[in-house]
Amino acid sequence: MGFRKFINDPVHGFITINDPLIYEIISHPWVQRLRRINQMAMSYLVYPGAVHSRLHHALGAYHLMGSALYELRQKGITITEEEEQAAKIAILLHDVGHGPFSHALESILIKDMEHEAISLMIMHVLNEKFNGKLQIAIDIFTGSYPKKFLHQLVSGQLDVDRMDYLTRDSFFTGVIEGSVGCDRILKMLTVHDGSLMVEEKGIYSIENFLVARRLMYWQVYQHKTVLSAEMTLVKILERAIWLFKKGDDAVVSSNGLGNILFDKKSQFDNNFLEMFCSLDDSDVMSEIKKWKNHPDKIISMLSAAILNRNLLKLRIQNDPISEAEVVEKREETAREYGLSIEDTQFLVFTGVAENSLYNPHDEKINILYKDGTVRDISQVDSPLIHQHISQPVKKFYISCNKTQKKQS
Repeated sequence: MGFRKFINDPVHGFITINDPLIYEIISHPWVQRLRRINQMAMSYLVYPGAVHSRLHHALGAYHLMGSALYELRQKGITITEEEEQAAKIAILLHDVGHGPFSHALESILIKDMEHEAISLMIMHVLNEKFNGKLQIAIDIFTGSYPKKFLHQLVSGQLDVDRMDYLTRDSFFTGVIEGSVGCDRILKMLTVHDGSLMVEEKGIYSIENFLVARRLMYWQVYQHKTVLSAEMTLVKILERAIWLFKKGDDAVVSSNGLGNILFDKKSQFDNNFLEMFCSLDDSDVMSEIKKWKNHPDKIISMLSAAILNRNLLKLRIQNDPISEAEVVEKREETAREYGLSIEDTQFLVFTGVAENSLYNPHDEKINILYKDGTVRDISQVDSPLIHQHISQPVKKFYISCNKTQKKQS
């Protein structure tokens, strides 16, 4: 009997690991670290069940990749065992470059470097460790492999990454509007002229998929309380950096977070990557628990806000926030808490939440009709899917600091 391991997943049922190399990759400490990174960052403060990890998602996407490749093979698409292994590895490692609290802290921990670039660096390191066995997976991940549809399954408008996180996040938050019919979508996939497409009879499933994405984005991912919590987290670390630059050694981390947060290197080398891959959510939270008792009023207040779920109130609107209102709110906050105007920038701030449901210029969802014609999903005559789906939706927010209780 060949090698087989089973993982019981609450979303997809039993996930089978039947490849020793893939099992070794999953067992690597840098991949196991994903157990300690929350898939949905601070969303659990609104949806208490949203405590699933990045590893949950990686394994789920791996499972869906296997199902997608099986369905394509049933339609006569040639996929070798080597390509199947590589595609599964590519999707398994697609998010391995996420740092603590994922997207929420991506821009502050590592400047000018997105998690996909870090994922690729990790894949190159693992490729050396496993004697070049990850090269095809790297080629698929970067889109340089000749079979374009394999990359589209990893990263595209209709990839198995999105299929899993929508299904999984919907399940763990209890927001049923985000549920998508993954099984039917996978059965409707096909390859035409080397590109991934959807058979005509799968149009309604794609409609549901796109609508679910929009509903989950505004109801969950950009819920104003979730946004408040994640921005509070950002402001805590920004304040820590500000204090460090002022010579405050009391904010220096003892668990390695400071190596990333305060020691900004011009080059993200392998030593820096090693430090990065030692961090997870618990490192950030342990520092926040310490900073709650810091003598600085701002970092103490914000840390308590996260720990006690006493969050800054956000107001969201369709029009940009005026500079006059920002000045007014900061002056009010300065008087209320006895702060300088400079300090209030950590409590009163503005931002933009933007979502594009579908970007045909990035990667199309093409529908293959029975007569052989191909049409972009945005051109399909449907009351749900129309040409306006590619137009981004912008919302503007300001933190008003109205619900923050005064610290005793």
